[in-house]
Amino acid sequence: MTDVAPSSPTATSPIATAAPTAPPPAPQKLDDLMLAMDVVDTLRHQENLALKELDDDVRKAELVKRLKQIYAGQGIEVPDSIVEQGVRALEESRFVYTPTPPSLSRTLATMWVERKRWSLILGSAGLAIAILGGAYQYFVVGAGERAATASRIEITQTLPAALAKAKQTALDEAKVADATKKAGDIAGIGEAAIARKDVSAAKVAIADLDKLTVTLREAYEVRIVSRKDVRSGVYFSPRGGATDTRYYLIVEAVGADGRALERTVTSEADQSVAKVTMWGQRVPKTTYDQVARDKQDDNVIQNTRLGEKRRGEIDVRWTMPAQAGTITKW
Repeated sequence: MTDVAPSSPTATSPIATAAPTAPPPAPQKLDDLMLAMDVVDTLRHQENLALKELDDDVRKAELVKRLKQIYAGQGIEVPDSIVEQGVRALEESRFVYTPTPPSLSRTLATMWVERKRWSLILGSAGLAIAILGGAYQYFVVGAGERAATASRIEITQTLPAALAKAKQTALDEAKVADATKKAGDIAGIGEAAIARKDVSAAKVAIADLDKLTVTLREAYEVRIVSRKDVRSGVYFSPRGGATDTRYYLIVEAVGADGRALERTVTSEADQSVAKVTMWGQRVPKTTYDQVARDKQDDNVIQNTRLGEKRRGEIDVRWTMPAQAGTITKW
């Protein structure tokens, strides 16, 4: 009979038995999860109460009881496990979004997510800046540049050409030496003004040449007025003495068509300037007396021609002795 030794307590079986492992947790039902989230949401709406009542187990149990009463009042039966899960979730800040604190990376990330909106904003801003920059360039900088260019062209091209033309026109009309000299003198003033870039003085010289041309083109007779109810002469003493008596013949400028021309006359009595068709021309007493005797015969002046202004000349050629000085009122 064969003895079989008893097995040793430390002996091992040739086939080892694996230790049982815990089964994986069953996935939570969606309904339970949604209910737990609703519990957390209810707790958050009573955040002040929740923070106070989560300090110890007694208060936590009281909070669970109150929450169940809230749901029961709504006809919803919530298991204790769901309520407790919601309380723990609130403690763990689950189902709560905690925003990332402000930082450069957060700002850049936000801009990237909202890049379409930012593109519109930045595009609009860029367009506005471009428009403002273009307007400033055109209306401010450009206006200054255009004004400077126009001024340069005016003083270097426009005015010299206008002055040369005005000078040549006056010289073409001049028929006597004094007229030619006067045209040259005025042109010289204008050329000097252009050389020193004095636009105003150059324009004045051009205007003076134009006036000279108008004067040179005029042609008329200075005739003594001899009509009924119109005086042919006057005299007066400015200081009331006999030695300073001044004599004037009332005259008019008659053109080739027989009509009186309007003239610009400066009165020596008060230095006033007026455009008139009749004025008083100062003459010596001898000329005044000669005309007076001519009129005494039949109350008509036979020789009414006092002077003549010829085309191409500046001054009147007096056919009777006359003096400088005119009046417009008598």
